[in-house]
Order: sequence, then structure tokens, then C-alpha cells
Amino acid sequence: MTLEDRASLPAAEIRNRAAAWIIRRRDHDDWTAENQAELDAWLAQSPAHRIAFLRVSTAWQRADRLEALRPPPQTRGWFGPMLKFGGAAAVAAAVAAAVVLVRPASLGMASYSTGVGGHEKLTLRDGSRIELNTNTTLRIASEGNRKTVYLDKGEAFFRITHNSNREFVVIAGNRRIIDLGTQFLVRREDDRLRVALYEGKAQFEVSDARGQQQTTLNPGDVVVATNNSLSVTRRPVDELSDDLGWRRGLLVFHHVTLQAAAAEYNRYNLKKFVIADPKIAQLNINGALPANDPGAFTRSVKRLFDLKVDERPNEIVISR
Repeated sequence: MTLEDRASLPAAEIRNRAAAWIIRRRDHDDWTAENQAELDAWLAQSPAHRIAFLRVSTAWQRADRLEALRPPPQTRGWFGPMLKFGGAAAVAAAVAAAVVLVRPASLGMASYSTGVGGHEKLTLRDGSRIELNTNTTLRIASEGNRKTVYLDKGEAFFRITHNSNREFVVIAGNRRIIDLGTQFLVRREDDRLRVALYEGKAQFEVSDARGQQQTTLNPGDVVVATNNSLSVTRRPVDELSDDLGWRRGLLVFHHVTLQAAAAEYNRYNLKKFVIADPKIAQLNINGALPANDPGAFTRSVKRLFDLKVDERPNEIVISR
């Protein structure tokens, strides 16, 4: 876009137009593929449009997280009435979980983190996007034609704009994911790293006492690396998309145990679930529920399994 073009498009007008698009998409349940195509065309017209849209969208998200907590259409009928949750407590928790940006003294490095229950979107200069999930910390370093993201803890989704003249690498401990034009999810826990590839290709490398191992990932590939093992499995990409429910404020469960579901909820909430009975811990559940609303989970297990729920100051105990 030339300087003349910029002069003909006042920033306030562009900002107002961006806000109008966001309101239209946010408040209309009948948003169609044609509507999205119109928005995409507007965004493609100018970098100024994209920048304004991202800035207004980010400001809106920080002030009001209701949109992120709406259940998607495909979840209807799983838990039914449970998805019609009261959002006041959930919204308060989501708004409180703001992102923290720390600008270190070293040039070219920035650190980002989210609190428990937090969710933040970052857009890099080349158009690449990174979404941070709950309780996540990462650092981004730029040096020459190389950009490196250090995932210190938590989970992040990467949508990378590939550039053959620039290397994009994600480092988590002694493991590296090298972008080859990709969309992928990385989750780092104490001694476990999980990488799922959604689009494109990526190179996965790990270096330890046994030497260096590497593999090229294709869509549907899931790598799980621990201190003692490395495995690669294949899942349908559509099925993998359920792992990204947190991007919409949801946790999606497919035949998971009550224990596993409770552990997942504990990632997003300060008050922790405790399953008191080992037998009920193995009960299986299916469904989609708001990540920041523990009450939706307790209501569902009470109704489905007739279980007792004892709410204490720092924990929620589920038992027979």
C-alpha cells in the first residue's frame, strides 16, 4: 500500500470498520461462509485493515470473554441443558486471567504468559499466529533470518506463515519443532511433550543421552516424548480438532475417564477437583463443557452418575 493510499484511508475509519465486522460476527448466530469470505477480502485489501482488526479484536476479548464461552453447534445434544450455563462466574474468571507481557532487557526477545484459565492470541509481523492456552509461558527471540519460540510451560497453537528464507523453530527443553509451513499444537508438561500436526509439515527433533532422533510430521501425526520414550501415532485431523476446543473456551471429551476429565479441568481453574473414589474415577464421559466453569462439570456428573459433590475452599470433592 502506497503513502497516498494510506492518506486516503483515515485510521479512525478503518478502526470503525474493523469494529463493525467484529460486532457483526460476534452477535450474529447465522454467520455464513459468504460473510467470512467478505471479511477475508476486506482484511486482504490492506495491512492496515488486518492490524486494526487484530487490535480491536484483542481489546474486545480482554473486556468481554463471552464469545469464547459459547458452545459450538456440533456440541449440541451431548450434554444438552448443561451447555446452557450461567456465564457470570466463568466470564469473571476469564477476564481475570489476563496475559502478562514482559519486555526483557535483551534486544529481540519478548516473553508472554497467561494465568490459570487464560487465553491469548499473538500475531507476528509476518502474519504468523500463536495462541497461548491456560498457564502458559513462552519467549520469542528474533535473530537475523531465524525466529525461535521457547515454550517454557503450558500449551500453544501455532499457525506459521512459511518463508523459505527464514527459519521458525519452537524449542521445548531438548526438543525442537522446525516449521515447514504448518499448523501445530504443542503441549509441555513436567516430563512430557505432545505435538500434534494439523496442516503442512514439520520436523521434530530430540537430543538426549541416546543421541539425536528426528522425524518429519504430516497432518494427523501426534508425537509424545517423555524422558524415556518417543512415539508417533496417526489420528484423523477432524478428531484432532477437538483438542483445540480451548480456543473456543471449551473442553471436549470423547470417552475419557472422570479422573482424566477432572485433571483437565484443573488446568483451567484455581479450585481443583478431587475424585475421592478410585472406582468412580474410571467412569467414562463424553461431551463439551466450558473450561472456566467448574459448575458445569459438577452438574453433569451429578446428573449422569448420581454422585455427591462437596465444595470446599480450595477444592471440589466428588464421591459416591
